[in-house]
Amino acid sequence: MYTHGHHESVLRSHTWRTAANSAAYLLPELEPHLEILDVGCGPGTITADLAALVPQGRVTGLDAAEEVLDAARAAAAARGLTNAGFTVGDVLALDFPDGSFDVVHAHQVLQHVGDPVGALREMRRVCRPGGLIAVRDADYAAMTWYPAVPGLDDWQDLYRRVARAAGGEPDAGRRLLSWARQAGLTRVTATASAWCYATEEERSWWSGLWADRTTASAYARLAVDGGHADRAALDRIAAAWREWGRREDAWFAVLNGELLCRV
Repeated sequence: MYTHGHHESVLRSHTWRTAANSAAYLLPELEPHLEILDVGCGPGTITADLAALVPQGRVTGLDAAEEVLDAARAAAAARGLTNAGFTVGDVLALDFPDGSFDVVHAHQVLQHVGDPVGALREMRRVCRPGGLIAVRDADYAAMTWYPAVPGLDDWQDLYRRVARAAGGEPDAGRRLLSWARQAGLTRVTATASAWCYATEEERSWWSGLWADRTTASAYARLAVDGGHADRAALDRIAAAWREWGRREDAWFAVLNGELLCRV
């Protein structure tokens, strides 16, 4: 189950993502002719960037939710990219023959998959010999911020409980290397990078989308329906986010684990 859903507050963050700010560890490996599968492509902003970087190749964006692919197709069309296509699919049962792609990429996906090791095995199956599997996931327990506004610790604890109840692993970043080894991948380069939000514009954007996500997204519904929080608690957490965003000295960092796995 995708914990966040596709509420506007979720897509607000997803459409901010680019290949430069979300897949920099992969970019030096790309060549113009490569065929890429972008698993969990969402609204397609990273997918479109990848397509622009492989003009003689092709990128296929795959997502479990048909509704978000309309935005992905529009993003590619707006940039005149004719080498990007999009399809609905499941990372645990990819509808492609063995060895179909040179690169299989998944950004912020494995944290939501009940069987991340199985997902990596399936990604390996559709990757050509000598190709690359590239995965990047955040680690919620490693997220850190200042100042310590009362309520944000409650947010972190609540989100991790809700995500695990939905079958995911919110602290995926630290586990990627272990999962890859369990999947039989041995030629692995593990790195990490961070998103940091500290300017006035960044603070307003980040705090606003999380405040809205806390009260209006699928995550909010899962929190209430699962008995993890009531609406009053969600309102208090949303208010804490907005208070943090108003602080001139506010700073937030998201640590992401990354892997490049040579098949």
